[in-house]
Amino acid sequence: MSGDERIHVWPAAEVARGEVPARHLPYLREVLDWSEDFLVSGHPELGRGGPVCPYTQPSLRKGLFHLAVPADGQDGDLSAAVGALRAWHERISADLDDDDRELLTLLLVLPRFDRSDSAELDELQRKAKDEFVADGLMIGQFHPVCDEPGLWNAAFRPLRAPVPLLAVRKLLLFDLPFLLADDTHLDLYLKRFAPDLPARVRGQLVSRLVP
Repeated sequence: MSGDERIHVWPAAEVARGEVPARHLPYLREVLDWSEDFLVSGHPELGRGGPVCPYTQPSLRKGLFHLAVPADGQDGDLSAAVGALRAWHERISADLDDDDRELLTLLLVLPRFDRSDSAELDELQRKAKDEFVADGLMIGQFHPVCDEPGLWNAAFRPLRAPVPLLAVRKLLLFDLPFLLADDTHLDLYLKRFAPDLPARVRGQLVSRLVP
């Protein structure tokens, strides 16, 4: 286990072996099972070929997939836990090469959130996203009733997970569709990636900027 007074972090392999405190094990295993089943598989409603998340399987295989929980007593100060999530991603990635940094994934599992209403988690993610994108990171919310549509099929709900959680990974070139709704995020993306934009991504920008 890694972590500090704000969050505790375990590699997926430790969760799979049950090497976490018993009070956390049921929901961490539930999230890991979902990751190893839903995220790494294709889905008939996805709207494209390949797995729901193309990064999860290689992240798991290389030992770069981690699960975290707020430290005891931190449920009332989740802004500190979210900040710690960003700091721990930076700390772990410091010793990785560029390819492995792209696969490093941290999930902050939040079992005490209301599983019937995603509004609180949506707001937590919205408030955190500016700082994460500015640091070159993506932060996404997953929830049992998350209504965010899929990119290739608006009827698909790819962000529905059995337990509320926040997921963090490095911001990548092909994340543009997730940032188009906010001009600040788009500006940060362009400052980071503009010289390397391939034709397909330039086309997405044109469709966003030209009525």
